[in-house]
Amino acid sequence: MNKEKRQRMLEILRDDNPHPETELEFTSPFELLVAVTLSAQATDVSVNKATRKLFPVANTPQAIFDLGEDGLKEYIKTIGLFNSKAANVHKACKMLVELHNSEVPQNREALEALPGVGRKTANVVLNTAFGWPTIAVDTHIFRVSNRTKLAMGKNVDKVEEKLLKVIPKEFMVDVHHWLILLGRYTCIARKPRCGSCIIEEQCEFKDKVYPED
Repeated sequence: MNKEKRQRMLEILRDDNPHPETELEFTSPFELLVAVTLSAQATDVSVNKATRKLFPVANTPQAIFDLGEDGLKEYIKTIGLFNSKAANVHKACKMLVELHNSEVPQNREALEALPGVGRKTANVVLNTAFGWPTIAVDTHIFRVSNRTKLAMGKNVDKVEEKLLKVIPKEFMVDVHHWLILLGRYTCIARKPRCGSCIIEEQCEFKDKVYPED
């Protein structure tokens, strides 16, 4: 995809959704950190259902730590991999209390040192909670970037690297959300909804799919 087409594609996405937000529900950087950690291999809908019960009871590192690992499991047991997620979140809360004065660090290295927090989760927190120009490449962004030819790569790290190189600065903070939403609702995995896609003209996918196909 050339520079002009890429610019137009991003302008269309921005005009359609000038202030995109994550679909995870949160009111603080810590709540976001917990929600993103819980969202691995789970839907945002399932995470929101669990955190709507959890956060009114415990929404600080100390409060969730005080619940205990088993107590936390009771709130998140409807989410996939809840046993390991409970263990990781509980350990992360202990570290936040002891090492970071119960604050979520605005530092990639410190974030990735927390149990259950990898590069993707750190990118989401840095971008969504703190406005960093980071891009967390999940399955949706990986698919959309390769399918449209916006930024092609054989793995998520390569796609992230390419996106960071080709996305103009003016779009960097929001492009993460635009691409996720596009992949979640329009450029879906099994049968993309090309006829209803707002960036259809810019997309370079050769096998576009329409309702009659």
